[in-house]
Amino acid sequence: MTVLKHIGVMSVAKISALFGLIAGLIYGLLFASMAAFLGPLMPGLASIGGGAFGAFMVVILAIAGLIGGFIGGAIEAFLYNVFAGWLGGIQIDLV
Repeated sequence: MTVLKHIGVMSVAKISALFGLIAGLIYGLLFASMAAFLGPLMPGLASIGGGAFGAFMVVILAIAGLIGGFIGGAIEAFLYNVFAGWLGGIQIDLV
């Protein structure tokens, strides 16, 4: 058994940013499809751009997911390193 005592903050942040980007794209596409479906039922949505609003939300949610994933991953990795110093880390079996 090997004890994982330290993880690279930047490496975790980059991977978390990628996961956040993918999640943001998925949520953005779901939001855009809901806006397209509900657009005819909501006259106010047409006044703010309709389809352009959905595309805008895809971009915004993807960027927000990217930034949020990066920051969240960095914080989690930093906190793991602090707690692992206190408690001893996670035991893993490397084959």
